[in-house]
Amino acid sequence: MKILNFRVGQTKTFGLLRDDGVVDLGLRLSGRFRDVRDIITPEGLEFAKLYVGVQPDYDVATIEYLPVIDKPERIFGVGMNYIEKRIEFSETNPAPTLFIRLPHSQTGHNCPIRKPLETAEFDYEGELAVVIGEPAYRISSREAYSKVAGYSCYMDGSVRDWQHSWFTAGKNWPQTGGFGPWLVTRDEIEDPHDLSLTTWLNGKVVQNESTGKMIHKISDIIAYISTFSPLAPGDVILTGSPGGVGKKRVPPVYLRDGDVVEVEIESVGRLRNIVKEEGGGIDGSARRRV
Repeated sequence: MKILNFRVGQTKTFGLLRDDGVVDLGLRLSGRFRDVRDIITPEGLEFAKLYVGVQPDYDVATIEYLPVIDKPERIFGVGMNYIEKRIEFSETNPAPTLFIRLPHSQTGHNCPIRKPLETAEFDYEGELAVVIGEPAYRISSREAYSKVAGYSCYMDGSVRDWQHSWFTAGKNWPQTGGFGPWLVTRDEIEDPHDLSLTTWLNGKVVQNESTGKMIHKISDIIAYISTFSPLAPGDVILTGSPGGVGKKRVPPVYLRDGDVVEVEIESVGRLRNIVKEEGGGIDGSARRRV
């Protein structure tokens, strides 16, 4: 199944994607399941299956996509998790490199990605996102996949000149991370390490790799994180980006106003965002370049 988080007019809801449209699960199940974080639990997905054959409520052209999980408790990012990426950045630390994203830093499919005024080095990174569906704390790698609700695409926009020695400073500007279009449930993906991952910039392929080239596998990443942080339904883990990022190209290639960035993952979907340079602060006030 494909689960969406979306808005119709002023109404925020969640639903089930069919070939011919979207079934509004929030309309039917909101008394039992409050939001998309509830519907991706094992109980929620069992209820969702009951509506696979229901007539769609909306054409996809009429909805506004939201981040698959717009208010997760936790977003963990795994850096330097592909061999070529580690070579590009001369990374030698064997342990998983982790950083945190905050919910305000995300945006949905077909929504603008915001390029901060303060950067000249806004970079793209296509990634496979893993969404947790069951609580997990101090679990083993063998248990890890049973805690996964499903998978999605992520454009992990990076403000390189603000990363310095701390990833988090470059990852948390408003609406710099694209997340979507939807969540594909775990049962639809036989092996998450046998998928092609491709990133396009203005129609040109800039990243192309197999998820099988991850250094730290998804099950090990989940087990590692769960050792120190309890995981809850709706938590998101970004599994890393392959080589080919803009910073390490010669000359460097950074995102500019009007650029179109697309991340496609085999059997998952294709996320599309247009880059928009900020014209003011979150409250609409002018902001000064630094």
